[in-house]
Amino acid sequence: MRLKFSQFLVLLLMIGGLMLTGCSADQVASSTSPNSTATSKSTEEAKTPSNKNNQSVPGINNLPRLEGKATVVMTVKGSPITIEVDGDNAPITAGNFVDLVEKGVYDGLVFHRVVREPQPFVVQGGDPQSKDSNTSPQLWGTGGYIDPKLKTERRIPLEIKPEGAEQPVYGQTITQKPVLIHKLGAVAMARSQMPDSASSQFYFALADLGFLDGNYAVFGYVTDGFDVVNKIQEGDKIDSAKVVKGAENLKVPQ
Repeated sequence: MRLKFSQFLVLLLMIGGLMLTGCSADQVASSTSPNSTATSKSTEEAKTPSNKNNQSVPGINNLPRLEGKATVVMTVKGSPITIEVDGDNAPITAGNFVDLVEKGVYDGLVFHRVVREPQPFVVQGGDPQSKDSNTSPQLWGTGGYIDPKLKTERRIPLEIKPEGAEQPVYGQTITQKPVLIHKLGAVAMARSQMPDSASSQFYFALADLGFLDGNYAVFGYVTDGFDVVNKIQEGDKIDSAKVVKGAENLKVPQ
């Protein structure tokens, strides 16, 4: 069925918002064009990717990695959300998330973006700036995790594993169906127009969002407590996030 123009425009605006709120402050100006959305299958980067493996991504060996699965319980307004994090199919993205959970980065952060109208879309949070009462809410959604040792924002590459592939593709979108898809309850990384710009911001999928598949990195799924996700409002805080199983699978470079 062909989308009506108004429906297509709404879809573009929702996706564009996801990209904008996933970028850092110095990228906002370069990500405002509605024609630059990463979900357009007609763009050059959406073509069938080359074999860009983890050995060809600069700095990837210095990032945390999850070798296997882990379970994270995120508590919001006193109620738990259980997330199964999949390091088998997204080792770098999953490793980054579990590492930040272990560091307590998500505790106290705000969900700065909730989109349920005109149709269920996402609940997004994870910007460390939202924990600072001195930071304007207008900046929430523009920041990422600052590595205290390096004094720079940690960036992770776009990591998507196609069905049937032995390893993920890095640094570019794909047209093949991914192993980890945007079904209801998916947990994925927000990013800017640049593929390798994800840091700490993540989102919950409030519906099946197949049009995002191959463009954003899913790294896990809500296995319990999706009713809690459905009640999250813009401005709600993460009380805490804890790794309750699989912490031994996290490998952090020394």
